[in-house]
Parts: sequence; C-alpha cells; structure tokens
Amino acid sequence: MSTGYEFEGWMGLDPSAAEGNMKWQGYEPKRWQETDVDIKITHCGICGSDLHTLRSGWKPAIYPCCVGHEIVGYAVQVGSQAEGGIKVGDRVGVGAQSSSCLKPECEECANGVENHCVAMTNTYDDNYANGDKSYGGYANYWRGPSHFVFKIPEQIASEDAAPMLCAGITLYSPLKRNGCGPGKKVGIIGIGGLGHFGLLYAKALGAEKVVAISRKATKRDDALKLGADEYISTDEDPKWAEHHARSVDLLMSTISQPNMPLEQYLQLLRVHGTFIQVGAPEDRMPAFYAFALIGKGVKMGGSAIGSPAEIREMLDLTVKKNVKPWINARPLKEANQAVVDMAANKARYRYVLVNEAHAT
Repeated sequence: MSTGYEFEGWMGLDPSAAEGNMKWQGYEPKRWQETDVDIKITHCGICGSDLHTLRSGWKPAIYPCCVGHEIVGYAVQVGSQAEGGIKVGDRVGVGAQSSSCLKPECEECANGVENHCVAMTNTYDDNYANGDKSYGGYANYWRGPSHFVFKIPEQIASEDAAPMLCAGITLYSPLKRNGCGPGKKVGIIGIGGLGHFGLLYAKALGAEKVVAISRKATKRDDALKLGADEYISTDEDPKWAEHHARSVDLLMSTISQPNMPLEQYLQLLRVHGTFIQVGAPEDRMPAFYAFALIGKGVKMGGSAIGSPAEIREMLDLTVKKNVKPWINARPLKEANQAVVDMAANKARYRYVLVNEAHAT
C-alpha cells in the first residue's frame, strides 16, 4: 500500500556489520494489516542483542537485517482494528517482541504471557506468521501489530522510554515475579545497560537492600548513585563469595560471559533464594555441582523480556517512582560508530540513537 514515506534503515549485510559496517538502504516492511501501526521513529536504544544478531552470534542472522528493538516515535498510520486506543500522532513505543499467535487456545497468550508464545515474532531478524520479515528500529519508520505497541506516558522522555522497552522490562519482569519488594535483599550481577536497570527497579520496587556486583571497582560510585546500598568487586576481594555468603534472597545475573563464576554466585543466596539469568551468552553456561542448589534449597531460573501487561505496569511504576535511566544519546547517522562503542563497553549505561530528522 502507498504510504507517502519510505522504509529505510541501517542494514546488516553480513557479520562484519557488528564491526561498524552497516549500510543505509531501503527495505520492504511487512504487508499492511488493519491491526498494524506505522511508527515514525525518533529514538531507538542499542541493545546487546543487536550486536549478537549482527555478528550471527546466537544463530545465523537473516541478512539483510535491520536491528533495534527499543523503539519510540509517533504513530503515523493506525489500522481500523488496532488495539490500545492508539491514534495517529500518539507517542508510542515497541520492544523486543512484535507479534504472537494471540489465539484463544494458546495457553501462553490466553494467560497474558505472550512473550513465551511458541509463535512469538521478534521485532527484528524474524518472520511473521505470513512469512514477511521483521525489521527493527535503526531506521526511519517501523511497522507491526498494535498489540505490542505501547503509549508512552507524557512524564517519560522518549530517550528514557526507549531502553525501558527491552532492557528495562528484562529486569522489571523477573524482579516483580520473584518477589522483589519490602523485606527482600536483592543482588544485581553486572552493572551495564541491563544491570543499571536492575538497580533502578529493585529500588523502585522497595527492596530492603540492593547489592551491586561487578568485577572491578570502577563502577562503585555509579552503582551507589543508581540506588545500590552495597557494592561487591569480585576482583578486589579473592574471598568475596565467602565474605558475602547467604546475604541475598534474589540474584539477577545480567552478564553474558560463559565463564562466569556461577557456583560462587550461588553461594551468595540465602536459604530458599532464587538465581535468575537474563544475560544470554553465545556459549553454554558453566557446569556446577548439584549441592550448590540442594544445600540451601535454592532455585535457578531464567527470564525473557516481559508481557505487554508487564510493560505497561513498568511504565506506570516508572512515572510513580520517577525512575530515570542513565542515557547517552547518539545521532542515528552515527549508528556504525555507536555499535562499535557499545561492543567496547563505553556506554554509561545505555546508548540511544536519535533520529534527528524526526525528533525535532
């Protein structure tokens, strides 16, 4: 269908794209359906998933691919069957998921956990049910199903809202589901784009104590400003696991290193504590002895983004508690350099690409 605007973006053509070799070019979005929304993109966060995908780290990418799944902009076309009361001109966003089957017989969709639907579609580098490819937000426009498009509260700046839609919900959802709140002591492993949201939302949810855990001491001051009550540098203290044993109820691991000291992390849990992995290494996680779980009756689990209902709940809490992420804005035209800097861990703590042509 004719729209009066073109879909163009930074495209990864091969694994070298992750080294700053994306190419700006046009692409064909999914075929329009009356449940869809077109978004004129103003902001898009850079996520670690973008790098994994561009370099075909988790699996072979479907090149050409346009990454970016922390998208905020304005609705410029809204289908007649769109959900959520979205109107043309509304400021909206979309996260890492852009579709699921939504069938009433689907246990996951019927129970509000669409992010675990076996037919879920990722916002980029995936295919919709009709076979059309999904493309992400390093672009000027985005098209997708309205069920996964969210109105952005006016109190949240667009550059702040964008990374909440993946990084933010990736921490908010498991924190909330696993009982983070008054009386709970929570540890956040890895103080980066994901981890800094872990500190912010653990504090916003009312945790009794929030502990930041990182290899080096260089992020100590930042972590305390973000809401941590205590900081553990594992490089500084060779006996860190012993000194802090049985100290937290809930551990969130945001790191993606396959050689993480997993068994030592489990030592930090109190009796009946819970360890949740949200970082996604490209290789297997380390092996460990079963007694690391059995001895204290602890649990291990994982979490993937969050449901649409949880995203709206997170945005409401963000307004109520004035949650403010630490953002480094970068022009969309500099996306190639930004992904290189992201890979070099230079972000403090989340890069957000700004489409200056649309953000003014």
